[in-house]
Amino acid sequence: MENVRFSIIENDLKWQSESETADMDLLFDKRSISSEVNSDAVFSNEAHEIFARQQQNQILWQPQEIEETMCAVPNGRHIFDVVKSGGFLELMIEPSDCNLALLCCALYGNVENVMYLLTHYNADPNTSDSRGRTPLHFACCRANAPIAKIMLDRGSDPNRYDNKMEVTPLHCAASSKSVECILLLLRRKANINIGINRRSALHYAIDGNAVDCVEILLKYGADPNTPQVYTETPLHTACASGFSKCAQLLLNHNADVRSQFGEGKVTALHLAAENDYAECVRLLLEHRADVNCRNASQQTPLHLACLSQSISSVEILLKYGANVNAIYRDGRTALHAAIVKQSRCLDCCNALLKAGADVNKSDDYGYTPLHIAALNEFSSCVYLFIENGADLTARTDGHTSALTFIVRRCPEIIPKLMQKLDSSIKANDHEIGDVDCQIKLDFRLLVPSSSAEKGEAELMLSLIEVGQKRILMHPLCETFLFLKWRRIRKFFLMSLAYHTFFVMLFTLYVIGVYVRLCKEGKKCQAPGYVMTTGYFVLVLNIVLLGKELFQMAHGLHGYAKYWENWLQWLIVFGVLLCVTPEVLWTGNLLTVPMWQHHVAAVVILLVWLELMMLVGRFPIFGVYVQMFTKVAVNFGKFLLAYICLLIAFGLSFAVLFNDYPAFQNITWSVLKSFTMMSGELEFEDIFYGDYAVKFPVTSHIIFLAFVLLVTVILTNLMLGLAVSDIQGLQVSATLDRLVRQAELISRLESLFFSRLLRNAPLVHYCKRKALLRTSRDMLQFTVRPNDPRDRSQLPEDIKLNIYKLVAERRDRNMSMRRRQFEKNYHMFSRSLQRQLPNPTESKTQPNQQNQQQQPQPTYTTQTQHFQMNELLRPRSATNVPQQLRQEQELKQQANDWRIELQVLREQVDQLTAKLDKFSENAMRKLNYTATELCRMRQQQTPTSASTTGTLRNHR
Repeated sequence: MENVRFSIIENDLKWQSESETADMDLLFDKRSISSEVNSDAVFSNEAHEIFARQQQNQILWQPQEIEETMCAVPNGRHIFDVVKSGGFLELMIEPSDCNLALLCCALYGNVENVMYLLTHYNADPNTSDSRGRTPLHFACCRANAPIAKIMLDRGSDPNRYDNKMEVTPLHCAASSKSVECILLLLRRKANINIGINRRSALHYAIDGNAVDCVEILLKYGADPNTPQVYTETPLHTACASGFSKCAQLLLNHNADVRSQFGEGKVTALHLAAENDYAECVRLLLEHRADVNCRNASQQTPLHLACLSQSISSVEILLKYGANVNAIYRDGRTALHAAIVKQSRCLDCCNALLKAGADVNKSDDYGYTPLHIAALNEFSSCVYLFIENGADLTARTDGHTSALTFIVRRCPEIIPKLMQKLDSSIKANDHEIGDVDCQIKLDFRLLVPSSSAEKGEAELMLSLIEVGQKRILMHPLCETFLFLKWRRIRKFFLMSLAYHTFFVMLFTLYVIGVYVRLCKEGKKCQAPGYVMTTGYFVLVLNIVLLGKELFQMAHGLHGYAKYWENWLQWLIVFGVLLCVTPEVLWTGNLLTVPMWQHHVAAVVILLVWLELMMLVGRFPIFGVYVQMFTKVAVNFGKFLLAYICLLIAFGLSFAVLFNDYPAFQNITWSVLKSFTMMSGELEFEDIFYGDYAVKFPVTSHIIFLAFVLLVTVILTNLMLGLAVSDIQGLQVSATLDRLVRQAELISRLESLFFSRLLRNAPLVHYCKRKALLRTSRDMLQFTVRPNDPRDRSQLPEDIKLNIYKLVAERRDRNMSMRRRQFEKNYHMFSRSLQRQLPNPTESKTQPNQQNQQQQPQPTYTTQTQHFQMNELLRPRSATNVPQQLRQEQELKQQANDWRIELQVLREQVDQLTAKLDKFSENAMRKLNYTATELCRMRQQQTPTSASTTGTLRNHR
């Protein structure tokens, strides 16, 4: 089943359909790691059982069923219709009819008829129908206290069960929420705990949330617990339904909060938490319920609350100290359970993370919450986990990283990840072009939390695996790789020195053994150094063999992906075939077979090729080696596309020039056509040499076609296609160099952190020297791009990339702030213009005040209100001075507002000018710095070229 699980998740990346019709147990084994999203996992079986019983007990007996039971008796239909219609029963004579009529009257609440039947016909008060239900059952079921009292007075049994031994009159009274009936029954000595082994009257009262009935039953001694284990207690029923008042009454009467129910062994706290009844959860915890209690699946209430997205219950459980990292089935935690297909998934995850949930906790199959969130395409949860330190490099048991799921299912996270990389590079408050400008790089985003176990370059390797290797060209990643290389290069130099020594010794051995020409009949002895060199080569080769075996044992899956490892195996076996005991012991070169010369020629080529690839791991040489590799691969692809044309000309030449030695063999003829591509045509030797041309015209035409199609067109086309875009090729080579550098660092770190070398000597020293977190600057690095005294030793191209990133971001932020400032300024100006009067307005003349038809200038609301009052108010000798004084004060206030507005406008203009000047200076300094850096690089390039030319001439 586990193979099925991993094939579904990692190969097909599909969920099992929720509408699967197979058996539930088989479905559980086959569904994916996010199986909690299925509806059958939201509520427990015990909760479903309680819900179904409550729906059933809302009406104990259906009216249709009662009618059918009554009418099944002879003459039952007639009696039932008469009682139902409210008719009299004087004509009834048969006793059986009287009993049936009594049942019907008790059912429909005919008190007078009940008294009449009991008095005149001596009807039996304990009579029952075919299902064992007495008149007292029907009276209590209909909450008819007068009939119930009559029946009890006439001797009806208050403890009588129906035929199924499930319901007594007390159960009926509790179900109908009739306090009067309950009190009548209890006073007539009804057993208050009857049916407690299964369901007592207290259960039925709680089913209907009859708080008064529950209180009466508990007051008269109803037991809130059940004597049998794993049975449903009233507290289970109340908490599963969210009846907090009933739960409060039960808890006040010592209800056991530890009791478990059903095969799932759920407690009342489990039921309340998974249904999000926060008040019940709080009550249970206040009465000392175990917040970390377990059910049969080892689930705590917190697990069930997260599965059902009960955020209120989650918060209360966390407040009371729930273990946020407790595990249940398959090693999952509450954070695993919270990631389900519900709308409040993010709220639960956020609450759990604030409470200290381990975001990198994996289940028994290696799935972390980040895996499941990405698998279910919950982008918001994925980003929340990343913000809280989720490990992007965490791998499942099937070696699938969380980053793989993110790229495939949530690609919208990648731009956000790039934004986080940008925000990890920060500059101080100085100007960008200032010498004191200091830029700080924070590498904590690139270093996973598990770096102490797997190394610090695991994220780089994961980015390469998922096809996001272009992220490595981000300044933060590039700087990180450079610093990692600077920390780890000492170990690489040791490996390079070892391989160089091995290559030199093997080269000396090949020169001493296979290069010399030995003739038969003459003594041919190997030089004296061959034996010593051969033994050294064998020892070094055995050490290389052990290294490869160790790497295979460390991880065969990752080992087989790199072609350099297969090349190393060819070298190891080739050296073993070349260095034979016959030569080492005797030194006689005549004993060397011919096939060893072929092997030695191939092996010496592979050895030096491997050394070239190792030298290409250096940053200063890596670009050029990668450019060579890229061009070689492209050239090989183009050659495969046109190989049919070359074979065609080779076969044609073998037919036309069969006398010429180079074309006498078909194989060599095809090989000769390949060499002729380089311009080695041998036209004079073929047509005017010692060999006559047998087919002159055809030979000349085909040869001319070869020159035009192959030598001129095809050769130039292949060269042009292979090196068409030098700049793009250099960028691609730079990216490939970063990829190979990251792979090298990751492999070296993986060896240090291997379980096979856990107790080896000097391993801890190597770890400390290889990790950035143990360096002086920890995981932060500071650079001064404009300071010539900067000792960061970063390459100039990396400094320039960092500088450009920070400058562009600051210019973008400045533009946004400037646009916001202009928007606020315009809004403020328009607001003042609406409130202040026009400064060019002329004074109002007294004779214009009486002309109401002409439009007046726009004033403030206060001015208009004052003028209207003054127009309506007649002037007199007493109010003229007061009016003049008020007009003068209003004009003075308007003049003050105009002056303040003018000053504010001047200040805004000055501030705008300063911002423009600052922006121009910043852009000028940025352009000047970038130009100077480019000029310095151009000066360094000719200088290095001239130095190289001088050295070549000197040589």
